[in-house]
Amino acid sequence: MFGSLSRDTQGAIVSVASSVLFAGVYFVTPFMAPAPPGAIIGLRILVAVPIVALALIAVRQWHLVTEIGRRIKRQPLLLLGIIVCGGLVAAQLWVFTWAPLNGRGLQVALGYFLLPLVLVLVGRFLYRDRLTWWQWSAAGIAALGIVFELIRVGGVSWETLLVALGYPVYFVLRRALGFAHIGGLFWEFLAVAPFAAFALVRELMFGSALASNPALIWAAPLFAVATGIAFICYILASRLLTISIFGLLSYLEPALLVVASMLNGERIDTAEYPLYIAIWVAVLVIVGGGVVALLRRPRTGI
Repeated sequence: MFGSLSRDTQGAIVSVASSVLFAGVYFVTPFMAPAPPGAIIGLRILVAVPIVALALIAVRQWHLVTEIGRRIKRQPLLLLGIIVCGGLVAAQLWVFTWAPLNGRGLQVALGYFLLPLVLVLVGRFLYRDRLTWWQWSAAGIAALGIVFELIRVGGVSWETLLVALGYPVYFVLRRALGFAHIGGLFWEFLAVAPFAAFALVRELMFGSALASNPALIWAAPLFAVATGIAFICYILASRLLTISIFGLLSYLEPALLVVASMLNGERIDTAEYPLYIAIWVAVLVIVGGGVVALLRRPRTGI
């Protein structure tokens, strides 16, 4: 039945599934306590390696992996860039795990709301992309919210900045190094896999999380597999959808992360309302402008 659906419909289904699964992982992360974030992301990375490999084989793009392998033989320094990019990914996985364990989930969700807006500005000033008036408007509204927060408390939380600024650095670096594709992601996970294995083995040998929470013996692997499935859905959505629709649907994930954080007991402080309102309005402007642009696009074919 799924195969009879249009490409866009299939893409929308797997995109929504990815967002729901990632939000579900975010919601259940506190139940992984007292396991340390390092051990949790270690397991996620080790599970991600074979899952990404299977995804590459399924979409017939394993040649991307072998091409990078040949490039590393010619340019060994490329491996250093891969390790740096892997470290940046690991940092994002760490904060995605650490935040809900420590009641800071909303700050990370805010970073994911800001991320597309930051990427819009990076595209404009670094790659000379053209921006529409509504993209400029959204960036300006978000900037007003950030300025308000800077005046109110002297800065924006480090969790928010790590997501909103860390990902653009990662995207720009891997694009500059020429492996901005799924094959590059496989090598990045592979590069940090030894560190992931060390963190996991250390916890299993010397930690007390498993003794304190015996359910981790089955819950932690299930948690990691769910993350892997979410990632596969994300990959499929990026291939099935146009970049415009994919970008618009990507806003569902941070919205669900906010819901997950509030279900876990977090609350938005009243003094933070102007910042959140500005970001939400900016998101609505981006989404609204994107929808209008899609509707006005000339249809081709039957």
